[in-house]
Amino acid sequence: MEVINEKENKLFNRKEIQINIEAEITPSHEQVKKLISEKFSTKPENIRIKKIAGKFGSKVFEIFANIYSSEEDLKKTEVFSKKESEREKKPEQETKQEPSTETSAEKTLKEEQKVSNEIAEEEAVEKKIGEQVEEAKEKIKEETKTE
Repeated sequence: MEVINEKENKLFNRKEIQINIEAEITPSHEQVKKLISEKFSTKPENIRIKKIAGKFGSKVFEIFANIYSSEEDLKKTEVFSKKESEREKKPEQETKQEPSTETSAEKTLKEEQKVSNEIAEEEAVEKKIGEQVEEAKEKIKEETKTE
């Protein structure tokens, strides 16, 4: 990671930086936030990635970011798109739900048991219907013999 430009903006309580990162593929916003937070000793929540730019055939990516003094300053200053706002709300909703301690194998086993129970119930209903049909046939035979 190479710092190209670093400017302190006191009006917005932020540091505006421009860095170059060398990578095989375009780094994600989360990866970049982690790298910047380690380099500048700040929390990833206080960082706003403005742009990740790469040139065709190059492994060097130019990153523009703002580092705020607090998360509150970031939220007051930055404008978030609808998609970003929804992304922020989702983790809050997920934490409200109880975390599942089941593994995927356990979930699959439960689903299989549920399906096999449903099949067994359907077979029982079909058997009962079959018995009722046989009884009805016998009654019809008896009634036709008596006539």
